[in-house]
Amino acid sequence: MSIGERITQKRKELGLSQEALGEKLCVSRQAIYKWEADAALPEIEKLVALSRLFAVPVGWLLGVEEETEEPRDSGELNETQIKMVEEIVGRYLAAQPQPKKPRRWLKAVAALLVVAVGIHLFTRLDGLDSRYGSLNNAMNEINWSVSSQIDSITGRVEEILKSQNDLTADYGTELVGTDLRADTVRFALRSVPRTFVDGMEAVFLVNSGTGPAEFPARLSAGGVFSAEVTAALTDNISLSVVFIYPDGTRRTQLLDTYDYLRSSSIPDVQVDMPRLIGDVVEGGRLVLREDYATVRPLGAKTLGDETATVEHVELGIFVNQTIVAWGKECAQPESYQGDWSEHIFFRLPETEVKLGSGDRLQIAALVTDSFGRQFMAQDIPLVTETDRDGTVRLTHPADARFDSDVADWVLVTGEVLHTTTPIGRP
Repeated sequence: MSIGERITQKRKELGLSQEALGEKLCVSRQAIYKWEADAALPEIEKLVALSRLFAVPVGWLLGVEEETEEPRDSGELNETQIKMVEEIVGRYLAAQPQPKKPRRWLKAVAALLVVAVGIHLFTRLDGLDSRYGSLNNAMNEINWSVSSQIDSITGRVEEILKSQNDLTADYGTELVGTDLRADTVRFALRSVPRTFVDGMEAVFLVNSGTGPAEFPARLSAGGVFSAEVTAALTDNISLSVVFIYPDGTRRTQLLDTYDYLRSSSIPDVQVDMPRLIGDVVEGGRLVLREDYATVRPLGAKTLGDETATVEHVELGIFVNQTIVAWGKECAQPESYQGDWSEHIFFRLPETEVKLGSGDRLQIAALVTDSFGRQFMAQDIPLVTETDRDGTVRLTHPADARFDSDVADWVLVTGEVLHTTTPIGRP
């Protein structure tokens, strides 16, 4: 087995997702992906952390010694560990661009230096862990303090600018209701003009991203204009008031914006795809072996007085957000050890795909929530990358963009869309 396969095996035995493992090691989820795909090698201190978490020798992770249940010495490096460090150095040097005139003595010195650093890291790791923890706490406190000061300054600047430009003496916006089945939201709005003129009227403008909709305002005692408005539920809603003067002059004032409302009402879903990174693509042709992927609902989301949960899940293989093949829901495979009760397993069929330059391969799920709303949940996409020797491989792109809008995906092939049993029902 490769290092990546050993990390994958132990992670699954502990019942950890890649995201959970990343949190324990203080690295990103993408880093775990690259380790398990053998696209990157963990640093020495991360290898030590992995060995402690998995209760295996570092040498076993690297494939230079057998797994043992005997306790591991945390002191000086033994012969096997020195060989392991030398292997890391060898892999590191092999991955570097080769100069036209190699200087072997420089490589030897570099190797010795890295071995010495490795020995130091192994013997002083416990002390470093404590120091890193203290440093991390200090940095968090500094970041919190700086962020608080920036937020305070930003708030004061906004208040000054608002007081200079406001047409209103007072206003208020309040989310008063939702209709998640209709994907709409209701707001109660009120606004008091700074200068009221007899004969003045007002309308409220609501823009959910497709252009403003106009709602007439009611005038009540004290020159208060108010209305209850309904808007399409999106992630960018702006609310404004327009004061209309007796001579027909219209002056507009932005009252408030609501960001990510729809996203905050959509249940979170995690998609984990099989290990595809590093598979060779010949002539743009890639044959994906039969494999398994999982979907994990991460919990309900509440907006207003309505709570949305995951109701249906479909999972498939996509190229450029176009379906290639749908997976079939199945029981937990024997190769997955531990508690996976929160995951939904899908068996992906052996599939041949064509990939050109810039094409993106993804495992994605079509999710339907308890209000009938549909969205796409996906894992990090893969793109083709050509090595110096002309070998084409799959790797993560630098810009791992995500698109949850079903309208941007092609979900129908020559086959009928597979339908699973609703979650939580027999």
